[in-house]
Amino acid sequence: MSVTDWIGAVGVFILLVAYVLNNYNVLQGNGVWYPLLNTLGAGLACYASIRLVYYPFIVLEGVWSLVSAIALLKALRLR
Repeated sequence: MSVTDWIGAVGVFILLVAYVLNNYNVLQGNGVWYPLLNTLGAGLACYASIRLVYYPFIVLEGVWSLVSAIALLKALRLR
């Protein structure tokens, strides 16, 4: 696996962990950890997609990361 593959794999792994933990009520969607993990995971996946020059996933992960970052800032302000 290349470095780009590893970056993308780690990003997707983080996204999946956040999703599973949220579905099993370990993480709350309106808390800090869920949007933090989503921002980090989507950011890494977006960066890997940029390195691969794969535009559909650049858009998908870029928007996912941006929306998650906004949710994270909102959650931090509510604390």
